[in-house]
Amino acid sequence: MYRKALFTAGVALTLAASPSLAADQARLDEVLIIGTVEDARTLPGSGAVIGKEQLGNEVITDIHQVLKTVPGIYIREEEGSGLRPNIGIRGATAERSQKITLLEDGVPIAPAPYASPAAYYFPTTLRMSGIEVIKGAPLLQHGPQTTGGVLNMISTPIPEEIGGSLTVGAGSHESSDIHAAYGGTSGQWGFLLETVERNSGGFKDIDRSNRDSGFHISDYVGKLRWSSDNGPRQSALLKVQHSTEVSNASYLGLSAADFAADPNRRYGLSGIDQMNNRHTGVNLSYSRELADNLDVTATLYRNDFSRNWFKLGGGGALVKAADAGDAGDAGAQGILDGTVDTTGLKYKHNSRDYYAQGLQLDFDLALGAHQLALGTRVHRDEMDRFQPTDIYDQVNGSLVFQQTKAPAGSDDRLEESEALSFWLLDDWQVTDKLNLNLALRLEDVDSKQTTTGVKTSSNSTQELLPGASFTYDLTPRVQVLGGVHRGFSPLGGGAKPHEDPETSVNYELGARYSQDDLFLEAIGFYSDFSNKTENCSVGSPCSNGATAGTFVTGEAVISGLELQANERFRAGSFSIPVNLAYTFTQAEISKDNAASGFEKGDELKDVPEHIFSARVGLEHAGGWDNYAVAKYLDELHTKVGSEQTTDSLFVVDYISQYRLKEDTRVFLKVENVFDTQKVVAHVPDGARPNKPQSIMVGMTLDF
Repeated sequence: MYRKALFTAGVALTLAASPSLAADQARLDEVLIIGTVEDARTLPGSGAVIGKEQLGNEVITDIHQVLKTVPGIYIREEEGSGLRPNIGIRGATAERSQKITLLEDGVPIAPAPYASPAAYYFPTTLRMSGIEVIKGAPLLQHGPQTTGGVLNMISTPIPEEIGGSLTVGAGSHESSDIHAAYGGTSGQWGFLLETVERNSGGFKDIDRSNRDSGFHISDYVGKLRWSSDNGPRQSALLKVQHSTEVSNASYLGLSAADFAADPNRRYGLSGIDQMNNRHTGVNLSYSRELADNLDVTATLYRNDFSRNWFKLGGGGALVKAADAGDAGDAGAQGILDGTVDTTGLKYKHNSRDYYAQGLQLDFDLALGAHQLALGTRVHRDEMDRFQPTDIYDQVNGSLVFQQTKAPAGSDDRLEESEALSFWLLDDWQVTDKLNLNLALRLEDVDSKQTTTGVKTSSNSTQELLPGASFTYDLTPRVQVLGGVHRGFSPLGGGAKPHEDPETSVNYELGARYSQDDLFLEAIGFYSDFSNKTENCSVGSPCSNGATAGTFVTGEAVISGLELQANERFRAGSFSIPVNLAYTFTQAEISKDNAASGFEKGDELKDVPEHIFSARVGLEHAGGWDNYAVAKYLDELHTKVGSEQTTDSLFVVDYISQYRLKEDTRVFLKVENVFDTQKVVAHVPDGARPNKPQSIMVGMTLDF
């Protein structure tokens, strides 16, 4: 029987099979929606757990790269380092990860999960001790996005003993990483202090500039936990996080000819582009045993995120002109090359302040064969946009400032959402062989957008989301599973009164085989959308070209098959773990839509047809471990029905670790061993590559 932790966007409570397990999980700093890798293999729904061991063995710093090994997940890379991920799961397409539910320790971590969920902030992967993915009907206990899946990032837990760890690494592109943590438990109290410092000079060279294309990230976390040692079981946890990022990042890509000549080039027009952001999160959780079979948990959470991404706007028009190849394109290419002067270049301060805050209550009641969970959450979030524009001229290849224009219209707007959520779940062990999971979720959302002080639009949505799933043990080794649930994706703060949110009916059916180290799984999925939508942004323009608001593409179907095979072979003193994953997906408009102009059979954007990964290890009892990770990602359509696609990409990474002594390891990591670079993105402003071959060496020390 799998172990399942109940929480939705900000609070956690473990569904336990016994009081002792519940007591262990009352420690609120480790919030799990699945549990272990083994628990994921018995879920009444599909899921995956990437544990501390894999994250440490592969020295993971880029969330994109580790998630490529999980079936059913779609990745669209952007700048090569995974700073602003584009993650899709099944029916939830990948644009800026805004169609999936993102959590850190059970707390919603998108900047404004309802009003503006695009993930311009993402937790630092290097400080995570685990990653969980859950798909199918059981995801209804989480929200607000309930179509494709939930991604939960598990932060470093407070240690049981006083001690710490230190990981340092240095490598290609002037990169360096430091991850340090220290903490422990003494009596009723536990604490953790943690930091990550990441630096990179970037792998792109900017024309006529002495600025690099890299980044600097500082991330700090503090945790303080109190647990009762007498009377009713109870505990409280305070977690505080603060991070800053400065990255010389740009949306400006390359023309096809320039990409072919040098994919790591950046035009001098983007030389002053830079992202500055800061994020602060505070969570206060309290859990108490009310009776032998009843627990309650309350969590207050607040996340604040501010960003100013100063970058060239409209550069894509120059790239397209250079690609077109007609008589006027020499001028466009000259502007990109810096050999032709031009005036009126617009560099916008894409400055936005976000907050998300909420209070959540979770009740967990054990009644014989039933594990009941009842919860409610009150949530509010906001995105405040104030974006002036600086005007530059290009003179003799240099950028010359001219003036600043105050923001107007959509560059000065406020988007707000208020949401009230309820959920009721019953995990029912009907017989020794049959487990039934019943779920019901209610989302009541009010949103509005105000532009330059005038209310321009508002939207109210009430959605009831039922779901049911099951597992049945045909034999001790063979299990079948299936489920159906209603999916929902909020429209965001810019929705119009007449617009309906994205809804779908989602099915899955599959089978598992498990014997010793061998695990096989095959799951088919089918998502039927009554009104597939796209949330428009500059980073992920909608298929109609819009960069704000919502675009309804119409009825659609996303269906596919996920396969997994895991085994561990042994040869003398060597152990050889092998993990294979494959996903086949078809994602199409299912009915002609006169309003959008799309026709039945038009393929959706950002969904690859084929994904494959293979992880193979060679572990030795003497402490020398080697791993190769191969990943294949099929091409992605840039827009619905568009013939423009990214390139298919096959990349192999290699990691070698040697244990000098029990608490000290050295490592070598080679990303993109064969130095393969392809076009992984065309939006918003031209072709951009994946990361080239990169080497890092380092050491991990536990003390």
